[in-house]
Amino acid sequence: MSARSVSPVLVGRSSELNRLRTALAEAPGALLIGGEAGVGKTRLLREFTERATADGARVLVGGCLELGSDGLPFAPFTAVLRGLVREIGIDGVAGLLPRSATGGLARLLPEFGEPETDAASGEERARLFELVLTLLERLAERTPTVLVIEDAHWADRSTRDLLAFLVRNAGTAPLLILVTYRADELHRTHPLRRLLAELDRVDRVRRIELTRLTRGEVGELARGLLDGEPPAGLVERVHERSEGNPLFVEALLARDGSLACGLPESLRDLLLAAVQRLPEETQDALRVASAGGTRIEHALLAAVSGMDDTTLTRVLRPAVEANVLVVDGDGYAFRHALIREALHDDLLPGEHTRLHARYAEALENDPVLAPSGRLWVLLSHHWYSAHDSTWALVSAWRAAGDARKAVAYAECLTMLSRVLELWHKVPDAAERIGAAHADVLEQAVMAAELAGEHERGIKLATAALREVEALGDDARCASLLEQRGQMSYELALPGYIDDLRAAVGRLPAEPPSAVRARALASLAKYARLITGTEEALVAARESLAIARRIADLDAEVDALLTLFCVDIDYDGGLEELQEVERIAQRSGNQRPLLRVAVLRSHYLEGSGRHAEAAEVARQGIELAREFGLSRTHGTFLAINMAEPLVSLGHWDEALVCLRQALEQDPAPAIRTSLHVLAGEIALARGDFAEAEAQLAPAREIMWRKTQDYFAMLRLESALRLAQGRPDEALASVENVLTNPDLPDDARYAWPVLLIGAHACGVLPDRAAGTAMLERIEKRAAELTVRGPLQEAHRVTFVAKTAHARGVWDRAAWDAAAVAWEGISEPFPQAKSLAHAAEAALADGDRDLAAARLHQAAALAERLRAEPLVRRVADLSRRARVNGAHAPAERPAHGLTPRELEVLRLVAQGRTNRDIAETLFISAKTASVHVSNILAKLEVASRGEAAATAHRLGLAGA
Repeated sequence: MSARSVSPVLVGRSSELNRLRTALAEAPGALLIGGEAGVGKTRLLREFTERATADGARVLVGGCLELGSDGLPFAPFTAVLRGLVREIGIDGVAGLLPRSATGGLARLLPEFGEPETDAASGEERARLFELVLTLLERLAERTPTVLVIEDAHWADRSTRDLLAFLVRNAGTAPLLILVTYRADELHRTHPLRRLLAELDRVDRVRRIELTRLTRGEVGELARGLLDGEPPAGLVERVHERSEGNPLFVEALLARDGSLACGLPESLRDLLLAAVQRLPEETQDALRVASAGGTRIEHALLAAVSGMDDTTLTRVLRPAVEANVLVVDGDGYAFRHALIREALHDDLLPGEHTRLHARYAEALENDPVLAPSGRLWVLLSHHWYSAHDSTWALVSAWRAAGDARKAVAYAECLTMLSRVLELWHKVPDAAERIGAAHADVLEQAVMAAELAGEHERGIKLATAALREVEALGDDARCASLLEQRGQMSYELALPGYIDDLRAAVGRLPAEPPSAVRARALASLAKYARLITGTEEALVAARESLAIARRIADLDAEVDALLTLFCVDIDYDGGLEELQEVERIAQRSGNQRPLLRVAVLRSHYLEGSGRHAEAAEVARQGIELAREFGLSRTHGTFLAINMAEPLVSLGHWDEALVCLRQALEQDPAPAIRTSLHVLAGEIALARGDFAEAEAQLAPAREIMWRKTQDYFAMLRLESALRLAQGRPDEALASVENVLTNPDLPDDARYAWPVLLIGAHACGVLPDRAAGTAMLERIEKRAAELTVRGPLQEAHRVTFVAKTAHARGVWDRAAWDAAAVAWEGISEPFPQAKSLAHAAEAALADGDRDLAAARLHQAAALAERLRAEPLVRRVADLSRRARVNGAHAPAERPAHGLTPRELEVLRLVAQGRTNRDIAETLFISAKTASVHVSNILAKLEVASRGEAAATAHRLGLAGA
């Protein structure tokens, strides 16, 4: 995977782009656009001006030069005038001005001859300003005009005066003035600060402050740069280091798609430019501060630097005024972490070691100087950087203990990894921390598992196994095998079940032990997913028996939960889970309540109690956050929250939930269902491209776990059927036919069998369709129906199979609609109503058909299920039924329903980013749709497409 140097899409600036478009539509006016270097001001303007040009506006651009105040007055206006002459010629410019007035422009551009007078009086200056304003207004009278002045923080006095004149005196012509500046360059005495304050008081002047990107937006930017999904953990690391600055994100992504280790020279120069303008003593103090971290307490910096409070305040004041440092409570923070990194990287080796040693000594002498809960982490960092392995190791061990207590598992893993790294450099390491190397490895395995760092955890568990096996400790070996198996499962690695079986095999049945009970419970939990229920039931029952024999409440809770999920009865109740909750409360261990939330929400959704399921999952996500397990248990619970939201028709809310979960980079075992649910919403709304994009990662399944495998087949078969490829849809259904008896089979098999029955009815080869339908019916007959959700599927299946044989059974479709309404699933209810309407029309009952279509239309329109909306509308037109909310006939231009929706947004001036956010698709998918629209409408630009949409009445379609 290689990285682009610049992202092909603009990320995270949709609201700002909308403000620019609105400002142009309402011109005259001015927008002052501020933001730190690299935050994307130029990129935003490029995106806007390209669109404005395509829509017929004239764009004039001029940039201020860093040495403008040293002798290049009016530099940006000279550039604007030169560009205009290049475009329309000197005569063209002259034609816009009063007769013989062009000589006045000679002060800006020599091509206009010599100035009419050498005098530099105020009157001549005023005349020049009037000429420039006249020129711009005449241009704007012909066509809307955008004047862009970039980098105004470097503007000379003359440029600032002319700019202020233009903003204050612009008339009624549609002239939009855009000014960009670096907010981080505006120290307290900067001359632009005064001008900005004055312009803020002018009518029709507005400010835009560009902020840094969120983690999700950094992920989208990284995907654009890499032209694909970033490797696991990369987005998190890039966001942490770049702090959301787009330029820094682009600079930090190396050409091979990895995170650059050092800072590129161009980025280093940019970061240090403001520092190098500061007094030498301030630069020295900043170098000392750089060793303290991105944020440092004033008292700690004073102790390390040796300065008293007054001196330190005086020395640092220029850095604060230059916005290199910002005051943060009782300390300071570097404006950007990369400024600190660049300064720190410039320290000489000896200077680096001495500074960190001084920090460590200061903290040891006065621990109060460290922020609460951070003493041992800071000590470990500074001793490590000072190359003192012994105290770095001891401090890291203490820091790991603090992190574990604070449920900060990722930081705990980092500290334990440092202990392991330094172990062989400290001969008496075990004595110093009171733990053996194998003990540290085992703690690191646990931290990695809880932090969701499964790849790292597997390597640590393998290393720990080697050491523990040499000690002959079967119980510890069993625990490590169990943990490695569980983490291998999360990564969808083959062989995880072998580790779990080996863990049980390591432990004798007598005497009974909590370790064997846990190992059996884990085997049951995971074996049920791929091998059927028999092995799982045997293991779960033995686990429960052991737990009760030894009176181990934690083991009993684990065994009961596993036994519950081995064979879920959706006709039953929740008494078993309620009993588990009571036992967990007695044991004082709250952690099992997370698993209870997973199972309870899973059960409720499978029982058709969708609203209850969503609420239980939502509470579970909050509990996971409290326990520091958002990335593991929290993202799994996101599936259990999104699934009932999809069922209830709360699709937009579900998409937000899915997006937030995916942004946490969950394990492959979790990602599959997240992608499937997002793909099904896209498919229901007619966005085949997005559905295909979500299907691709969902298909990367390494084993046949019913919940994931059948769900992926459900999306794949439905998409192929919607694409008019029933033979391929049935190829997906075949995998369900040939894999019976998996756990929770009926819940996940029924929806795929429904799709298969539909595909059989439209297969061109009728004989093949009939033969396949018989196999599907045989598979369905073997399913046990449990709960109202599966009953709704069964009733619908009866209607589907009749339809596949050419029989319109209105009563069956009405029964299906009632069943879906009873469990509050509007989408299958609307589809069943549409089928019932078709059956009524086949019977000649137009009144009954109209009633069904009216209901179906209302449901489909609320869901924005465009294909179903159009199908209902088509049925209404064919049957000449009124009142079904059928949309007017759309002109035939070969546009798909989704493309019509995208075109409407293009006509509103929306960017690809806006369209993606509105329709809950990716920016890349939106770009594909726009390209298809331009081709089908035979136009060259978005502006032409918008004009065509308005002309043909598609803009409001």
